[in-house]
Amino acid sequence: MALAPKFAGQKLASTAIQPKAVHTLELYLDYVCPFSAKLFTTLYSTPLRTTLLTKYSDRVVTIFRQQIQPWHPSSTLVHEAAYAVQKLDATKFYAFSAALFEQQKAFFDGSVVNETRNATYKRLAKIAGSVGVDEGKVYRLLEISDKPGEDGALNTGNGVTDDVKVQVKANRMTGVHVTPTVVFDGVVNNEISSGWTVEQWEEWLEKNVR
Repeated sequence: MALAPKFAGQKLASTAIQPKAVHTLELYLDYVCPFSAKLFTTLYSTPLRTTLLTKYSDRVVTIFRQQIQPWHPSSTLVHEAAYAVQKLDATKFYAFSAALFEQQKAFFDGSVVNETRNATYKRLAKIAGSVGVDEGKVYRLLEISDKPGEDGALNTGNGVTDDVKVQVKANRMTGVHVTPTVVFDGVVNNEISSGWTVEQWEEWLEKNVR
């Protein structure tokens, strides 16, 4: 859980120096949510990204929280692909996310309804390959076997199932439902909208990140 700078004293420190806490900006996004794509694009594909990485780099940490929306069955699959990318090369997570958001319509309900699960994984692995992650390794982490596991088990999952479980548990504890949801210093901020412009973001950052 994030810790607001004004509560920095709550951090256990081994010296008499006042412990430092920075702001935390958490973005709960779903890869098949058009509004999530809009917010992500504003933060990642505009000068705002540079602003966050330079002007505010010592005062705010921005975190992409993967929020699976189960009423879209493909949501789980696309998020699994992102976990596979993180497992293989964490430095490519944001690049993969950008590429996936650009192609998100290819994973909407109507686009995958007649496709097998592993076929969807193969397309996702190809996107990972386009940003420099080994396509074959991504697919091997995602592939679901059609052979029974030990003791005849048929619900064995794949190479990222445990990662999904951890994130889903954490998100449930936060109580996030809709996407996108922005949490600032541990508190949901309903003021921030997916429709915000770069200028609106910059104004908000100037006011709240000190």
